[in-house]
Amino acid sequence: MVKVKKHALYFIYAIKLKFTATKLWLGKKLGLIRSLMIVPYQGFGNKKELFFLGRVMRDRGVGLSSMEDSKWRNFSRMYKRFMTWEIPFVKVQATYNNITETAVTDEEGYFNFQIPVDEKTQVDVPWQLISLTLVDRVIKSQKNVQALNRVFIATTDTEYGIISDIDDTIVPTGATRVWEMFKTTFFRNAHTRMPFPGVSAFYQALAKGSSGFENNPFFYVSSSPWNLYDFLMEFMEIHEIPQGPLMLRDIGLTREYFIAGSHTEHKLLQVERIFSIIAEIPFILIGDSGQHDAEIYLQVIKDFPGRVKMVYIRDVDSRSHDKVIKIAGEINNLGVEMMLVKDTVEAARHAVSKGWIAEDDVWKVAGEKAAEENL
Repeated sequence: MVKVKKHALYFIYAIKLKFTATKLWLGKKLGLIRSLMIVPYQGFGNKKELFFLGRVMRDRGVGLSSMEDSKWRNFSRMYKRFMTWEIPFVKVQATYNNITETAVTDEEGYFNFQIPVDEKTQVDVPWQLISLTLVDRVIKSQKNVQALNRVFIATTDTEYGIISDIDDTIVPTGATRVWEMFKTTFFRNAHTRMPFPGVSAFYQALAKGSSGFENNPFFYVSSSPWNLYDFLMEFMEIHEIPQGPLMLRDIGLTREYFIAGSHTEHKLLQVERIFSIIAEIPFILIGDSGQHDAEIYLQVIKDFPGRVKMVYIRDVDSRSHDKVIKIAGEINNLGVEMMLVKDTVEAARHAVSKGWIAEDDVWKVAGEKAAEENL
């Protein structure tokens, strides 16, 4: 049975690649592809290497949203995000300081860079800039296709990192209710979707830590598709949530899966990748009780002992209480505290008691939560 499914997947994926290649050929032939873009995904690294992904696609002019956009305007933008025209097998050049590397996009238009860092390079600021250029000519009217990307490297001023889920941790999505999640995703935008009350102030407090400077990085690990990357970045900017690398995933038909890989496997792999690459700092982990965040974080603590300072789990699903509390007991037995919190104020009060955030910031979290609940 496994072999039959494997062969069926191989056959269907081959058809998909043929269809994509034909669509791209027709698009170029008929002049439907008028401009291209490089979409870089923020990355991270250490004093030896920098890591990041990106994608080359037809620029469909999605643009920024506004509060006045209608539901159908929002739907149109989201449709464009998912109906992509990816550009496979083209070269992208990345330049960092005096180092230049080249990568080739895969069948889905994705590229992956691992750039060595010169040992003589002094890393004084946490965010490093990398310039990207599309090397190959894809269409006749093509102009210079360039982009800038940001990559995080921990400095001596970094106290800790924060890894957070997104869906039902930062913003209500109804991730456990498919139809509710569909309506929220396709008919709202970065302005009209609101984070949980107090999230912005709490995350800003964690980014500043006890020092008062924003030296503590955020990493967002989610099972949302890469198609939502620009939307999520816009959402965080509008609602003043600290930006950082988003570890999303590809959905749909791939060489390995008919739809997508396991939610749990994806998140565990990405969290542990962050831990492996940024090995010099501890982490605070934030998730929710709606899916499997507590289980994932338990495994991380087992695999990386001594690296986790705290686990905060937002209580969004009463049905999972007993299971999450049991996992909390297992985590506590490993020497790490885990709290099942009802809101961000509860988490902020605990964080200040540990000296991880400033006392004034707790009042900001409480004030923001009260103000947003009264909107």
